[in-house]
Amino acid sequence: MTRMPITNAPRTATLDDAPDISRILARAFADDPMMGWFFPGGASRETDLTRYFTTIFTRQYGLHGVCERTASAAAFWVAPEGQEKAVPDAETVAELEEVLGDRAPLFREAVEAAAGQGPKEPHWYLAVVGADPAARGQGHGAALLRSGLDRADGAGLPVYLESSKPDNLPFYEHFGFTVLGETALPGGGPALWVMRREPVSADREKPTTA
Repeated sequence: MTRMPITNAPRTATLDDAPDISRILARAFADDPMMGWFFPGGASRETDLTRYFTTIFTRQYGLHGVCERTASAAAFWVAPEGQEKAVPDAETVAELEEVLGDRAPLFREAVEAAAGQGPKEPHWYLAVVGADPAARGQGHGAALLRSGLDRADGAGLPVYLESSKPDNLPFYEHFGFTVLGETALPGGGPALWVMRREPVSADREKPTTA
């Protein structure tokens, strides 16, 4: 088996990592259709995306999720026992609305639409995974994905995610995800695909990457 470079090895992300992680994710999601819908452009876009990821990491997933990072990527997961707590509180919502400005109503509608498709069964949820474009192809995102999927498999639970970038669907399918459905975000927004992955037992072969 090929050994991954040490910079690819996932480690627990702490709140002290927020500035670095937020910049990585802002670059990772610069071409994401949903983020483009919420932050349509202009000189402030990268700054706004950085503030957005800082907020959801420090006030939401960093407190109630399972967050990991490599040198050039980050992933935010939520286990079943953390999902009620990971819902943004009023202060977090207010902070996000300040960042989003006049796009805040569209964001609220999108969150409600996604929540309506959410699974009722116990599951792990992959909220965010992204790698700096300068490091894509080096296995950072795959390493983080494998790490979280191993946790879900160990618990015998499925994993859910949503993606608005069609180019990412084959990547997730490689790891065993299947598309459950497709919906358009409210207000003429981009498509959003809901994906699910069944747990893989220890005696079944898991997908591998180069």
